[in-house]
Amino acid sequence: MPPASKVPLRVPLALDLIERIIVAVFYSFMWWSFLGPWQETGNIICLMLLVSEGSVVAFVLVRRFASEASQRPVDWLVAFSATIAPLLIRPMEGEALVSLVFCVILMSAGITLQIAAKLSLRRSFGVVAANRGVKRGGPYRIVRHPMYAGYFMTHFAFLLAHPSTWNATIYAFAFVLQISRIFIEERMLSRDPAYCAFAAAVPYRLAPGIF
Repeated sequence: MPPASKVPLRVPLALDLIERIIVAVFYSFMWWSFLGPWQETGNIICLMLLVSEGSVVAFVLVRRFASEASQRPVDWLVAFSATIAPLLIRPMEGEALVSLVFCVILMSAGITLQIAAKLSLRRSFGVVAANRGVKRGGPYRIVRHPMYAGYFMTHFAFLLAHPSTWNATIYAFAFVLQISRIFIEERMLSRDPAYCAFAAAVPYRLAPGIF
């Protein structure tokens, strides 16, 4: 028998299904809260954020089941909180901090980056730290976590367009959780020699030359 540290952590089907249901339910609430303001104002930023967060839900629903995933409660808590927190922001009336054109450009870049990352992962996408195979194509040639980099760009763009204490607090909390999530995922994936080789070849996590 292999050492205990090498035994795959099989993911119970019930937990995988619960993960999908929770994400879909929270996104439904977000869609409902954004639908009215978008219909009233035609705010393109609101629509773009719905597309951005909706892509997360879509890929969670169609992804393959993981053969190995963390079953530590704290890892699940961080993963769910990091996914759900951005769904709690709200569109606000008032002036944007910068030009709306700049916000649209920044958000478009963020959406493009995260969609490209998701397409590279395809059905290997997930919420909780899991090993669904190591992907090295597309934006993963540049940084190890391009999807999260795309999230940060879209979140920052939305905050600039809809500044409020509530939104700033939610996004700050989400940022800390996402960084924690990165380290949790890498701790688990580091058991895979293929990921260790990938990390050696792509040294930066989010931004080349910075982090």
